[in-house]
Amino acid sequence: MQFRALSQAPGVAGGAELIGLGRSIYGVFDRKLVTHALENIQQRMLRGAAQPSTQFVTTTPAGQLLRVQMAPVRAANQDNGDDTGSELTGFVLMLENITRDYEAESAKDQVLLSLTEGSRSALANMQAAIDMLDYPDLKPAMRDRFMGVIREETAALSERVRALEAGSASSLKTRWPLEDMLGTDLVNAALRRIEVVTGLSASAVEVDPGVWLKVESFSLLQAVVYLAGRLKDEFEVKFVQLRLGVASSAGKAQLDLLWSGQAMSTETVMGWEMDPMRVGAEGARLTVRDVVERHAGAFWFERERARHQAFFRLLLPLANPQEQAEATALLPTDSRPEYYDFDLFKTTELTRSLDDRPLIELAYTVFDTETTGLNPSQGDEIIQIGAARIVNSKLLRQESFEQLVDPRRSIPPATIPIHGIQPEMVRGQPTIDQVLPAFHAFAQDTVLVAHNAAFDMRFLQLKEKQTGLVFDHPVLDTLLLSALVHPNQDSHRLEALAERFNVTIVGRHTALGDAMVTAEVFLKLIPLLAEKGIHTLGQAREAAQKTYYARLKY
Repeated sequence: MQFRALSQAPGVAGGAELIGLGRSIYGVFDRKLVTHALENIQQRMLRGAAQPSTQFVTTTPAGQLLRVQMAPVRAANQDNGDDTGSELTGFVLMLENITRDYEAESAKDQVLLSLTEGSRSALANMQAAIDMLDYPDLKPAMRDRFMGVIREETAALSERVRALEAGSASSLKTRWPLEDMLGTDLVNAALRRIEVVTGLSASAVEVDPGVWLKVESFSLLQAVVYLAGRLKDEFEVKFVQLRLGVASSAGKAQLDLLWSGQAMSTETVMGWEMDPMRVGAEGARLTVRDVVERHAGAFWFERERARHQAFFRLLLPLANPQEQAEATALLPTDSRPEYYDFDLFKTTELTRSLDDRPLIELAYTVFDTETTGLNPSQGDEIIQIGAARIVNSKLLRQESFEQLVDPRRSIPPATIPIHGIQPEMVRGQPTIDQVLPAFHAFAQDTVLVAHNAAFDMRFLQLKEKQTGLVFDHPVLDTLLLSALVHPNQDSHRLEALAERFNVTIVGRHTALGDAMVTAEVFLKLIPLLAEKGIHTLGQAREAAQKTYYARLKY
């Protein structure tokens, strides 16, 4: 497919502004789409699916409809060398532009409708001819013979037309599979089509951005546009709105088509629901009821007397409600509490040797840990370490460290929805005695960077006696550095920093995912520190130390 169809960017430099190596896919796809699909795949991997994949339908800024299938790239299984490991290292997107298919199917439906209606007209003419054969000058035997033949052919043709119509309607109901679609994408596509096809002004109101639907977008868009068109033609409505939210019914969403105008009778609503859908010159054999039944939903009409509005409501299925709930649980909105029980500013020989070095010249190990809980001194243990390397102010994604750790204790069930690590995932993994030496070697001669670093460093400190390793590296905390450069911001949570710096969060609350986000945030902070006259490691540590003590709570 041509990438020009995915973008509204001007056609300059031979299309160099579009997709290319090293270019973010979020210039084409809403990051929520990719994150949601990754969460679905990760859940299926956790449940042991051999070939987990997922697909969704979306619209591009240029108005194209895309069907996207995502397949995971997994680390090789150390036992047999195949790609069935549990570690997700990337993904492949397979794109299919279904815009032309959508338009072709609409055209095919129009041909079919014209064919069936033309056949009915021909049948009526044939019936009229049969009636003319009753003239008295035609011999009785011949008349009976022709009458029999014509009636037989008429009956056969009528049956063929009836079968064609029935088969067409059945095919239309099942032509497209139900697929995951972000609700806002469906609303945006419907608004555009309403305006193009009907000429009505249309806008969105109260659309829940977190709603994912399991829909067949082809017929559903037809139904919404058809209803809007009839409002315009029969009730002279000039303006409509679309509203989307979660319904009180379990696993359902409600899509409302709202307008202001005169009351509508129940008989009228039922007629619109049962009539074959037609908008202007376009028509289809499907009815609104067919579309509703295809989605195992419901359709009705209501009035909002307080707002002087009325609306049609379509009850639609949410996308995989159970998986959606699990995925939501894996993405908490809050970071850990802030910790102050570890001295981040202890001076060591390595620290003194690096204090005068510019920040932009240093090598960094940006890391994060996932743990069984929040109390290292009370027995909580590390269950995963993830780290990324920054050299010459560049994040080297390929040079990363990620390892699950067997804590040799239970993982509290309440923490599993946060980090997504099940007990069976760490069972048999290396213990902390084996993992920390490897991580120590990975971080050798670098500055350690973490968000809320006191938390992670406290876990490492408590293992010094057990492992014989001392992490005496200089430490920088992106939480404190954020408070330094943006003192008036209310929140310095990692999520807030990522949003502030437009950093994409994928894999939140996985050790490597958080480390990657922290690394990108840190790179954004370095030039802001320079604007405040903070250029060296020593200056950054001194300024952060003042912020650190200012934030202590007694």
